[in-house]
Amino acid sequence: MKKKLWAPLMVALSILAAAGCGAKPDNSGGASPSASESPSASASADAKTYSIAISQIVEHPSLDATREGFLAALKDAGIVEGQNLKVDYNNAQNDPSNNLAIAQKLASQKYDLVLAIATPSAQAVVQNVKDSPVLFAAVTDPIDAKLVDNLDKPGGNVSGASDTNPAAIQQLMDFIASDLPDIKTVGVILNESEPNAVVMTNNAQQALEKHGIKLVKAPVTNTSEVKQAAESLVGRVDALFITLDNTVVSAVDTIIQVANENKIPFFSSDRDTLEKGAFATVGFKYYDHGYQAGQMAVEVLKNGKKVGDLKVSKPEKLDLMLNLKAAEAQGITVTDDMKKKVQDPENNIIQ
Repeated sequence: MKKKLWAPLMVALSILAAAGCGAKPDNSGGASPSASESPSASASADAKTYSIAISQIVEHPSLDATREGFLAALKDAGIVEGQNLKVDYNNAQNDPSNNLAIAQKLASQKYDLVLAIATPSAQAVVQNVKDSPVLFAAVTDPIDAKLVDNLDKPGGNVSGASDTNPAAIQQLMDFIASDLPDIKTVGVILNESEPNAVVMTNNAQQALEKHGIKLVKAPVTNTSEVKQAAESLVGRVDALFITLDNTVVSAVDTIIQVANENKIPFFSSDRDTLEKGAFATVGFKYYDHGYQAGQMAVEVLKNGKKVGDLKVSKPEKLDLMLNLKAAEAQGITVTDDMKKKVQDPENNIIQ
């Protein structure tokens, strides 16, 4: 009877010993999680790596700031380059053939999203990329550029952020007329092959005509012609103005030089040019504009929104901005009345 009881007892002890040898100690004092329950494995299962392509027509402060703001919005949403985001950045260096080649390359690959910065890049991308969501930024008139048919309901695989509010040009031209009454002619340097430049120039002309001020055009076809175009306006106009013209903005230092040497007030359409040496603009920060486009990207990438359902955004907070150093260099007396028109003087009056 004892022999029969002893054998099962020995078997049970053997099983318990084997189990004890197979278990690993848990230094935390709790049960050790299995591989399927480990935090790292769980995180890996939930993690997603995103791939984004960027096509930018040329490097200059406004467009670069747009790209930086876009990536910052993604980072704030947890989509971080070098961690869970791969960015294929392409710059056409303002060359149409490069611009087309980039768009065709992007069309041949699959991305979670494609961002096109500036009108020429957006046109090429929209015409070629059909299988990836497309966002544009730094585009003045998305409808005129044939990127979308409707700003509220773009449809298809395209939407984005327009960088202009027609009220900005109107307000700037009104400021010129009211606060600098000696200005009777305004010269604009533009590349007439850039749709955004043509649209903004026409808006400026209409606004100036209401005040009896004449607009004189100095066309260019490439960046190397910008300085000569600016010099051709000396003695013919009382002020200089440029739009969001990629060709012209890329050579804006030469315009600033001409304006300062000849004491001609120089007005821009963007803050970055203002910071470099234009006297005044009505506008916004391009970093914020890019951030706005980045927030749209987050809606697509993380929240599953269809890009064509996203309304085309535009700058809403416009303010007069003044550069006092540029005013001194260009022979402009900045009055208290001018300063009072700046809603946010701490940020928008550059000393």
